[in-house]
Amino acid sequence: MDTEAVLNEFREAGALLEGHFILSSGLHSPIFLQKALVYQYPERVERMCKALAERIKAEVKPLPDVIISPAVGGIIPGFEVSRWLKIPNMFVEREGGEFCLRRNFELKPGTRVLVVEDMISTGLSSRECIAAIRREGGDVVAEACLVDRSGGRAELGVPLIALAQVDFPAYKPDEIPSELATIPAIKPGSRDLSKKVSASA
Repeated sequence: MDTEAVLNEFREAGALLEGHFILSSGLHSPIFLQKALVYQYPERVERMCKALAERIKAEVKPLPDVIISPAVGGIIPGFEVSRWLKIPNMFVEREGGEFCLRRNFELKPGTRVLVVEDMISTGLSSRECIAAIRREGGDVVAEACLVDRSGGRAELGVPLIALAQVDFPAYKPDEIPSELATIPAIKPGSRDLSKKVSASA
């Protein structure tokens, strides 16, 4: 499965949106991939995560001991990839503003961990997730994601396996082009669902 095939899954699910959006990273973009709309369709998630699992098998040897994903967006792809790889999965959640393992999840020191994300923009959440795993003694061997929308520029500190790589425009709040600034901004991500904000927010 290549990038265009992945984007077609989003298009056909009505999940490739155009307008003025604020990403979870705080950047502004005219394009938003609303993965929750894709997650409605198990067959779409299965196709993408099976393809991602095949890439992981080819690039990560030996396979990791466990998959860990950041909540909330990474939980579904993390589970589905772990199903295809037949290895356990966990997730980290924010507590006091920082990612941590909860719900009696535990890592033994030296456990080989693969982080599975849904999407990467700047890589900030991924780096925070990786830091949390290392605090628990885990050894993060790589990260995998459905879509890398940084165009390969995100710095994670570990190898990245992306099923699709795109380079959609994304702007800092003080660098928004005039044609985008005239459109009301919407933050549809899970941190602030459907809240309209000003372009200068």
